[in-house]
Amino acid sequence: MSELVKYSVEDGIAIVTIDNPPVNALSPGVPDGIREAVLRAGSEAAVQAIVIIGAGRTFIAGADIREFGKITSGEKSREATTLHPLLAVLEGSPKPVVMAIHGTAFGGGLEIAQAGHYRVAVANAQVGQPEVKLGIIPGAAGTQRLPRLAGVAKAAEMCAFGDPIPAKAALEAGIVDRIIEGNLLAGAIAFAREVAAKPAPKTSERNEKLSEPCDFDALRAAARKRLRGQEAPIAAIDAVEAATKLPFAEGVRREAELFQQCLFSTQSKAMIHAFFGERTVQKIPGIGKDVELLPIRKAAIIGAGTMGGGIAMVYANAGIPVLLKETAQDALDRGLATIRRNYANSVAKGKMTQEAMDRTMARITPTLSFDGFGEADIIVEAVFENMALKKQIFAELDKIARPDAILATNTSTLDIDEIASATTRPGQVIGNHFFSPANVMKLLELVRGKATSDRVIATCMDLGKRLRKVAVLAGNCYGFIGNRMFAPYIREAMLLAEDGTPFELVDQTLYEFGMAMGPMAVCDLAGLDVNYRIRQEYKHLEVPGVRYPEVETMLAARGHYGQKTGRGWYLYEGTKNAGPNPEMSDIIAAYAPEKSLPQSRASRDEIIERTVYALINEGARLLKEGIAIRSVDIDIVYLNGYGFPVWRGGPMHYADTVGLARVAAKVREFHERFGYHWKPAPLLEQLAGQGSTFAAWSATR
Repeated sequence: MSELVKYSVEDGIAIVTIDNPPVNALSPGVPDGIREAVLRAGSEAAVQAIVIIGAGRTFIAGADIREFGKITSGEKSREATTLHPLLAVLEGSPKPVVMAIHGTAFGGGLEIAQAGHYRVAVANAQVGQPEVKLGIIPGAAGTQRLPRLAGVAKAAEMCAFGDPIPAKAALEAGIVDRIIEGNLLAGAIAFAREVAAKPAPKTSERNEKLSEPCDFDALRAAARKRLRGQEAPIAAIDAVEAATKLPFAEGVRREAELFQQCLFSTQSKAMIHAFFGERTVQKIPGIGKDVELLPIRKAAIIGAGTMGGGIAMVYANAGIPVLLKETAQDALDRGLATIRRNYANSVAKGKMTQEAMDRTMARITPTLSFDGFGEADIIVEAVFENMALKKQIFAELDKIARPDAILATNTSTLDIDEIASATTRPGQVIGNHFFSPANVMKLLELVRGKATSDRVIATCMDLGKRLRKVAVLAGNCYGFIGNRMFAPYIREAMLLAEDGTPFELVDQTLYEFGMAMGPMAVCDLAGLDVNYRIRQEYKHLEVPGVRYPEVETMLAARGHYGQKTGRGWYLYEGTKNAGPNPEMSDIIAAYAPEKSLPQSRASRDEIIERTVYALINEGARLLKEGIAIRSVDIDIVYLNGYGFPVWRGGPMHYADTVGLARVAAKVREFHERFGYHWKPAPLLEQLAGQGSTFAAWSATR
């Protein structure tokens, strides 16, 4: 047997153990090892049945994703990596094959399990076909066997949306035959003895559920709404529908065609890029795994507003007790009420039990003083964007915090080094920029100052995982990675509006491009007062004689801050968008003649190019300056914090897909038309001239 697959026999039951840590992925050698073991068991007279189980923490978590890249690059053929020979051996075994599932059986892991004759699982196991999250569909008959086990509607839903289901739901659906209490291997062996003398049912021949009703059109509509712009979910539904119309072998061939189309698509390449990107950003050059981490057992948060309250929830959700400080009782009460309401909504939706809510709320201790802050391992400041206030707070923290405590700021734009200068321990100061709402958004942008220690950086990167965030390290500059790039994106969107393109068309075009929200809707959500304060803080950096957008400032001056006041770029009924604010037309109509701005309506292509290429051009500057370590770091920031469509891979991957020569040519054109802001980034020009990519350049750093 392969070292990745172990074989033993216990009282007539062959035990095949997959041992490919950490998640028993189907790396080269694993499928062949399983196949050899099953064939051996079939040939040994003493063996009555076969149990296949995973060693360690899981069954088979899925395919080795690296193999997909080898197929698309031409390094390997699809035939060389297919699981179908193994599946045929499993299903054709003359002795019953029992799949024993713990942890997860995802993707190819579930497809292998379905080819067995029976499946048993522990109660906390999960099964699923999450391939659509990589822009592909099940490619080893998952769309053909799953409807024969779970029914057509359930299979189509699982393949289209990729969400896992727990063992109990899998049992109810017919995917799993029994839940095992206690030791899984012992239970699976006992089950195997029960079925040893029974006929081994082939999943591919179980057609009774294929006639169950399923509204495929309604499911496609739901997929288009929930997974807007993605091609794989529709292909997955098409493949499951094929199972209801074609014999098994023909259905498998149709699945293979659809799988191939998806695998070679730009969407799949983008989503696989994002999958590996989340792992790449965890690697910080120069900081190895040998760096000793600081223990994080208690936290303290300053500010119980939208951000501070959300950050407190993040820590409490991770099981870390947290002090939550405000300066006034009414502000503290409002913050706690918001937190309680958020948890209550989760309970009402069935996402949390009342007992879990009570336990989590108990981890948050409200306070109006700094009492207890000296026991905190990390203190996060989350007050509004004002440098003087933040420095005042850090000077106070310097007096009361333990010498080894991490002092973190949630600033979204301000200079980390200047904030750290208010302390005698700049090595302990770091940016912990959460994104609103902090208890929902996945991104945590960590910002290193010039003195921030490796130990503090490594601890915060590890803490990000504990907090269930995607942590990305950025250098210190105005706006860091995310907001520095977002500024030119927003600028161009607003200038388009000032120059005569209806702002709602700008928003709609970028929404159709795949962004979670249009730029003006984002500003309304964040609060126009926030942007106004940031602009005032950095007014001194504006270049005299250079045009900056003004209409939003005029709107904020009227007290219209977006959703929080019910009026911004749009009108709101609560948080519901009730349509464009008619005041905007009046403001622009008065402003344009005053500034001699000719009015014209931009095409949809120009809207996308002026906004998205502004992101890319600024991203190229960040790479050259070393603010972003790699282009994929920028992509992960934008995918997890700014609603950039995952199926486009992030702004820098998107630029590589479009071609840097084309992007650079457009940037030069905009520089000629619009001047200062559009000066091409030197790195963009360099790579475009070389016919290279941001990804290739990053790989050499």
